Amino acid sequence: MTGEILPEVEALFLTYPKSVRDYLMALRILIFETAQNTDGVGRIQETMKWGQPSYITSETGSGTTIRIDRFGDDKVAFFFHCQTTLGSTFRDIFGDQLQYEKNRAIILDTTLPLPEKELETCIGMALTYHLDKK
Repeated sequence: MTGEILPEVEALFLTYPKSVRDYLMALRILIFETAQNTDGVGRIQETMKWGQPSYITSETGSGTTIRIDRFGDDKVAFFFHCQTTLGSTFRDIFGDQLQYEKNRAIILDTTLPLPEKELETCIGMALTYHLDKK
């Protein structure tokens, strides 16, 4: 489902500068591709939560919600549930390779290349967060 964008998501993205919009679209595609290539995730659903594009594992319940949005003028955030252990796990794995906002987001600078390998790991962990707990 990387091709069809939810109309509400598209409308939101169109309000952003092209650099932010392009970065968010690349991140969105990476979320869908990672979900498709990660065992146990199943089909994910794009929706809007708290006014932000959100991605949930409604088919399997395997993961926690991922949200993405603009963060400041030229940054993008990859949000995850702050009451999970994801933030500390990401810091343990990637240290200062990534920038964090407390225990709730990875902050991405749209003037730098998207750190795809690192984000694939983070996305995969978020989308399978509940698998180990079942």
